[in-house]
Amino acid sequence: SKFRGRGLIQITGRANYKACGEALGLDLIRQPELLEKPQYACMSAAWFWASRGLNTLADAGQFDKITQRINGGQNGAADRQALYARALKVLA
Repeated sequence: SKFRGRGLIQITGRANYKACGEALGLDLIRQPELLEKPQYACMSAAWFWASRGLNTLADAGQFDKITQRINGGQNGAADRQALYARALKVLA
């Protein structure tokens, strides 16, 4: 699919590509592969995170809600929770 998952958070679908492209000043409809470039992959993840209000949830420790907003479900949540706990120990 032309608008398959790309970027660090896996932007998917034409509507998200359009919204992300508008926010970043990129024509992602004509050049969806731009999200494969490291700088745009990172920028798209930051756009997604900010546009979905995920900082507020992160500050409140709402891990399940963040997973839901990114994934639309809880697939792989246990693995992510374990990695998150590990990261907290390293960063503390």
